[in-house]
Parts: sequence; structure tokens; C-alpha cells
Amino acid sequence: MSTPQQISVALDEKFLSFVARKRKDIPEKLKELSVLELYRRKDISSGKAAELLGMERFEFVRYASRLGIPFFDMS
Repeated sequence: MSTPQQISVALDEKFLSFVARKRKDIPEKLKELSVLELYRRKDISSGKAAELLGMERFEFVRYASRLGIPFFDMS
């Protein structure tokens, strides 16, 4: 596995209030949102998304589905 990299990004306080209720939860929540978006755009597989979030693949697929991101694309 690759070494985690730390980055610094300036974000508006109001935006951050939508990301997470507690300040300490913001980094993990931003990671989760990023992984979900990469998966939604089909840039990463469900297996890779699950790995990045420390979940089992089936657990991730169910979680994404509950958030409105389908496993199957019927288009």
C-alpha cells in the first residue's frame, strides 16, 4: 500500500459545516466523499473504494446504494 500523503487546502468554514458536524471528523469525511465521488464517476472500482475506506466490498456497495449510488448502471 502506498504511503499516505498530507495536503493542505483552504476551505470556507460554512462549507466545512456541511461536511461534518465535528471538526475532528472533517478529514475522514472528506476522504469518504472523495472516494464515493470517484466510485460514482467510475474512476475506481467498488473493491478499490472499499479498500480505501477500510470496508468489505459488499458493505461498501450497500453503503453507496443507500446514498443513491447504484452498483449496477442500467443505462
